[in-house]
Amino acid sequence: MASQRAEAATVVLTGFMGAGKTSVGRALARRLGWPFEDLDDRIQAREGRSIEQIFQDSGEPAFRRAESAALRELLAELGSSPRVVALGGGTVAQADNTELLKNAGVSVIFLDGPAEELRQRCDREARVRPLQRDPQHFRELYEQRRPSYLAAARRIDTSGKDIDSVAAEVACSLGLE
Repeated sequence: MASQRAEAATVVLTGFMGAGKTSVGRALARRLGWPFEDLDDRIQAREGRSIEQIFQDSGEPAFRRAESAALRELLAELGSSPRVVALGGGTVAQADNTELLKNAGVSVIFLDGPAEELRQRCDREARVRPLQRDPQHFRELYEQRRPSYLAAARRIDTSGKDIDSVAAEVACSLGLE
């Protein structure tokens, strides 16, 4: 149990759009009494504009560079105090970011679900997602990124589950409850 606790000093949630990374991350952080950070929030603060504006004004390559820089910065700040981090949906699809996470020794958890359910969750939100587009593109992007997500240390199926149940499952899978 001690090694699991040490391993889980930082819990990083990854997954596709609509997987619940931010919502589950906040619930998990509350549950554990740990700080929470959303990488997209850090990117927006560093860039002084929204994710949508970055995509619109500078394009996806510029966003990916900002994302990698924000991830490097976040990982450099990690100490021995625990933290829950939600990544963006494309963060681990970039090989350099996957290597950064691996070298940081953080626990990466893949929040998974069927593409149709994830799309429905996204459609219910008011949030603008630059890469959501049409259902066919959504599915293609999901399939393209899925192998990157599956490289995570653990996979939690979110299908039909509420946020608190998924948070509890993550905590239990890491031996934190």
